[in-house]
Amino acid sequence: MAKASTKTKTKSDFVGKTDDQLGESLGELKREQFNLRFQAATNQLEKPSRVREVRRDIARIKTLQAQRTAAAGK
Repeated sequence: MAKASTKTKTKSDFVGKTDDQLGESLGELKREQFNLRFQAATNQLEKPSRVREVRRDIARIKTLQAQRTAAAGK
């Protein structure tokens, strides 16, 4: 399994991506979140703060997608 980047992303890291790239990033983050939940349940979580970072990155992407959808609807 590839090791995830530990660098915290900002909104500007996602703004330049296309809708397809955002969807792909969202899928990767959701898989990572799933794996982190399993690690937490089995007490194998090395970096507990990563759970929060992933959750917030998912929220950033979903917010951007909602903003783009709203802008396209106008």
